[in-house]
Amino acid sequence: MSGTGAGNRLGSLASVSNPLAAHLDPLWQATPRQVCHNAGQFYVDFAKGGSVMRLAGRVAAITGGTRGIGRGIAEAYLAEGAQVVLSGRTVEKGERALEEMNAGDNAHFIAGDARDQADVEAFVDGAIERYGKVDILVNNAGGSSGFAPIAEMGDEAWNEALNWMLNATFWGTRRALPGMIDRGWGRIINISSVEGKLINKTTVGHYIVNKQAIGALTKVVAFENGPLGVTCNAILPGAVETDLMAITGRNAAESMGMTYEEYLDGYAQEAAIKRINTVEEVAAVALLLASDVGGGITGAEVDVHGGTAL
Repeated sequence: MSGTGAGNRLGSLASVSNPLAAHLDPLWQATPRQVCHNAGQFYVDFAKGGSVMRLAGRVAAITGGTRGIGRGIAEAYLAEGAQVVLSGRTVEKGERALEEMNAGDNAHFIAGDARDQADVEAFVDGAIERYGKVDILVNNAGGSSGFAPIAEMGDEAWNEALNWMLNATFWGTRRALPGMIDRGWGRIINISSVEGKLINKTTVGHYIVNKQAIGALTKVVAFENGPLGVTCNAILPGAVETDLMAITGRNAAESMGMTYEEYLDGYAQEAAIKRINTVEEVAAVALLLASDVGGGITGAEVDVHGGTAL
């Protein structure tokens, strides 16, 4: 189960030389440079270590963006010239994130709970009010609690998971789409999970159901809006150790009768790479999907789980 909490270990990605470079270099150069002039120039600039900003002039709104995966994506976008707006439930964490990112007027925080429709819609509206538009929406916030087999799961746990994941993704997407459609350009990126493909764990059924439903929503949005210049994709991370994972993962492990360490190692052993994934690996893919050269990718569920679901 991928998490979306905090993590200071990322450090600042605000310079051209940053931890994402190792992941981005082979990723960006994977396509032949002769595809077209613009793409060719893009690869040449990157290979030369140039300062081309792939997201210059773009505004990104990222739910749950103060720490963990969301934070990593925010810093990757800032490094490429975007202005970013983050949401989170805690003002203190939001202010700390802004201070740590040191992005000045290019980053903004709006407090809100992704499980609440009014807060999600106010977040998108607030991002537009701050920077005039939302070009890129990353539906990153999500999680669950009350782990139990379906036969024993309570309504509160089920409904919380539904609001935190599928509904939050729907609410944010619906709010951001009209502006993207009007401008003829938009990127919607949904942070799903390897559980969006696998059904092999007990007590996390509500999490699995929502992540798989997000995959269907992603394809519907992509199909409806492709002709209008808007792409929609999902990223399926494997286990990524973040602050939220440290909380929800421990609870899930306990419900399965194992330690947290055994829980994480289980994910590592399931993966072809025999380790869990990193925030930077997820952020690198999110950067590709948000860029102009990612415009040919839509309706995709992009695996960043180290070969867990082969």
